[in-house]
Amino acid sequence: MRRWRALGILGTAQFLMVLDTSVMNVAISRLVEDFDTEVTAIQAVITLYTLVMAAFMITGGKLGDMLGRRRAFVIGLVVYGVGSALTASAPVLWVLAIGWSVIEGLGASLVLPALAALVAGTYEGRDRAVAFGVMGGLAGAGIAVGPLLGGWVTTYLTWRLVFAAEVVVVVVILLCVGWIEEHPRTGPRARLDAVGAVLSAVGLALVVMGVLQSSSWGWLRPRNSPVTVFGFSLTLFVIAAGGVVLHLFRAWEGRVEARGGDPLVRYSLFAIPPLRSGLTMLLGQNLILLGLFFAIPLYLQVVQGFDAFETGLRLLPVSVTMLLAAMAGPLASRFAGPRAVVRSGLLVLFAAILWLLATIEPRIDNLSFAFAMALLGLGMGLLASQLGNVTQSSVGEAARGEVGGLQYTAQNLGSSLGTALIGSLLIGALVNAFTTKIEDNPKVSNAAHQQVGIAIEAGVSFVSTDQVRAAAENAALPPSEVDALAHAYADAQLEALKAAILATGGVTLACLAFTRPLPTRRQAEQRPDTTAAAS
Repeated sequence: MRRWRALGILGTAQFLMVLDTSVMNVAISRLVEDFDTEVTAIQAVITLYTLVMAAFMITGGKLGDMLGRRRAFVIGLVVYGVGSALTASAPVLWVLAIGWSVIEGLGASLVLPALAALVAGTYEGRDRAVAFGVMGGLAGAGIAVGPLLGGWVTTYLTWRLVFAAEVVVVVVILLCVGWIEEHPRTGPRARLDAVGAVLSAVGLALVVMGVLQSSSWGWLRPRNSPVTVFGFSLTLFVIAAGGVVLHLFRAWEGRVEARGGDPLVRYSLFAIPPLRSGLTMLLGQNLILLGLFFAIPLYLQVVQGFDAFETGLRLLPVSVTMLLAAMAGPLASRFAGPRAVVRSGLLVLFAAILWLLATIEPRIDNLSFAFAMALLGLGMGLLASQLGNVTQSSVGEAARGEVGGLQYTAQNLGSSLGTALIGSLLIGALVNAFTTKIEDNPKVSNAAHQQVGIAIEAGVSFVSTDQVRAAAENAALPPSEVDALAHAYADAQLEALKAAILATGGVTLACLAFTRPLPTRRQAEQRPDTTAAAS
């Protein structure tokens, strides 16, 4: 058991980082009350956390190479613990933003890349496959358990207790960090490319911010865009600006590498097919998972009326089967290579999405829904059991810090895209279905059509049918029209949810096209491709 102690510490840190975000998401309403603010302010705090993580993850990986991975892991945990303590005691909103969004985000950007490199350096062959399977399963479990734990603590105690408990867990991890073996870096000492760090941080932050704000600002047609450009929303211009900065970053990194310097990211790494495919699949996996975890809670909470704790209970099968599948996934490597396991996971995931589509009805079938969630966790677990190992095993020891940064950057981008794209599609489908249904309904008058049109122009959010009914009654519409509008909206809700979930199914099938470069041999037979790492 001694050789697995390190995995217990690293896995606990991984679970902690993922749990944090999902807990915060279910505590939004209580945070609004406690800080006497608006939902948009809390959403801005959550967005800032994602921005900080995405912006500094690559730099965090390089700092791990410079400082040593275990030292970077420890420093990151200390920073994260300080942020958690400040968050738990935050008296006002700006202190919450500094503690959680900034300090915890910076700590996580040091911890996560170092964590991935430490797992890869500590274990080899089949043990490494098992270790990454456990880490992937714990990450998925954190996403699914977060709403359950956060919902219960927020409802019956206080959200502050979660962050206070995080400080205790961080202290325990730090006391046991000696169980993690440090592997000294060979070759010259790494140096930080400051210009590259700034360019990558700014470029990634702009791209992620544009994607995350798309649901508020609108993609093309402006809604709540702070400014408009030629009559269009700011969203695409912010994303384009980020793309320009990232292009400058790539050009700068090529220049540094050509001069024999130490770039922040060696783009020659992307010439390694398994690494390129692994990073793409990690992005796709998180896009699908976070897209589903955006749509499914809306169905459970808004349509079915469950509270945060009841929602978490119904998501629990995802956590259980994902963890089990991720841990059992490496056993499949005795019979099939990573490509076959990942493709099997995608097909199981697609089957789960189809099953889920059949369960999205006005009255939930708890047993059928639980089966869909269990199948979803099984597919995600099979992916999680392979992808971390594929990315880290595709390079040599010297490149693992960089790859760790790229790995979690891809995951952050996938999470941001999943939430934004599926969210935008959901709202667009809702508007289209609702307007179509009331236009074709003879019970809805022209005056009601005009009032609905005005409401849609002002912006649409996914609200309950009761709220739509109350709004129609406040508008002094006759009972027959109120009923017609409420029924049309209820039907539109289900159609929009199904469209959003079906879109994740399309992404799942599209991901199959990127699995070709994945290794076909068993993981234990894989050898790291150090060609690009040494260049």
